Amino acid sequence: MSPHSVIVARLRAAGCVFAEDEARLLVAAARTPTDLTALVDRRAAGEPLEHLLGWAEFCGLRIAVDPGVFVPRRRTEFLVREAIALADRPGAVIVDLCCGSGAVGAALVAALDGVELHAVDIDPAAVRCARRNVAAGRVYEGDLYAPLPADLRGRVDVLVVNAPYVPSAAIRLLPPEARLHEPRQALDGGPDGLDTQRRVTAAARDWLAPGGHLLIETSEHQAPQTIDAVVHAGLTARTTDSAQYHATVVIGTLHSGLKR
Repeated sequence: MSPHSVIVARLRAAGCVFAEDEARLLVAAARTPTDLTALVDRRAAGEPLEHLLGWAEFCGLRIAVDPGVFVPRRRTEFLVREAIALADRPGAVIVDLCCGSGAVGAALVAALDGVELHAVDIDPAAVRCARRNVAAGRVYEGDLYAPLPADLRGRVDVLVVNAPYVPSAAIRLLPPEARLHEPRQALDGGPDGLDTQRRVTAAARDWLAPGGHLLIETSEHQAPQTIDAVVHAGLTARTTDSAQYHATVVIGTLHSGLKR
């Protein structure tokens, strides 16, 4: 059996579904045979592949992801796609709350011309990654809207949010990759999973421009509650789903007549 086949077999035995691809990436990342052995051992023990490589692929980009930082999910590419469709004017102001590694903001800047991007996360490790990934934009450390410049109030065209939405009691059911190696604050959304979403929606109207949009990634079964929160905050709301990405996004809109 070739060394490559040995690695693939080891990863398959550990439950890695895409063992062939992972083996190829680990071989490419290793500087020495000893380094490769250590990487394979760590992957077989359950560390996220992205943490071992130092990057994640997202919307065709390589996003830097350090150990302990939330790994961007492929389903969140649907959130990006929906945001691109709504940020349809040059100079659009975009805010990415709970930005994590900055993957969403980086993808939006790459896809859109001349947008003004502001990204926020409360986790210092995530903010360090986001500042590496978001070259054309500003990244702030803090709690939701708190660190944003005051002059953004009433100017945001697209407010995009991938807040934690796993119910607290369901954290123990997550794969070990997430449960043991990603920050709990990036996963745990409180008793019903929607605590942070409600905080986001409650203040969204203060920051959105007339005609601006709030986009929140959620789950299919939580979408009705997310919509309730958006409507309660004074926005009109709709849900959009993607079978391709297995993703659900709730979109709230502040119509001109609804601005305080």
